[in-house]
Amino acid sequence: MFHAVDTSPAPGAITRADRMALLARAPIDLLERTVGAHHAGGLHWLRRPETGLMMVQGRVGGTGERFHLGEITVTRCALRLGAADAPAGVAWVLGRDARRCTLAAVADALLQDPAHHDALSLELLQATRQHLAEQAQARQRRAQSTRVDFFTMARESDGGADDEDEA
Repeated sequence: MFHAVDTSPAPGAITRADRMALLARAPIDLLERTVGAHHAGGLHWLRRPETGLMMVQGRVGGTGERFHLGEITVTRCALRLGAADAPAGVAWVLGRDARRCTLAAVADALLQDPAHHDALSLELLQATRQHLAEQAQARQRRAQSTRVDFFTMARESDGGADDEDEA
């Protein structure tokens, strides 16, 4: 499944894939604060955090044929909170941060629990959306400060050569 990095999900019900995309980009301090407030129990690992490489593809002009752009480092994990029948939390994050990956997976598992869903949606997902919007605005301001507007001035015709032919 492919997610654009700078797009936000459509308004309305957010899908699990959209939630996981938000959790993967959530700041570590926000994850620690909110997940720590909602979960203090143990974890049952399905897959401990492991780091590897993924091939990234690009398109010329955004619409052309795909080509291999390069590799990125990704950390992934899967876990269950408490009982073996609890929902599984899964996370994939860019980089080598195993702690951030674990917290994102715990948040994913908690968001599947109706008892924690509403509170975490408000505290974590809304705050992450706001954080990402602020980052996008800062990026846009930096880019706007380097913008150069080119313009050309057309010569005004003062009736020079054309007027002489008429006389």
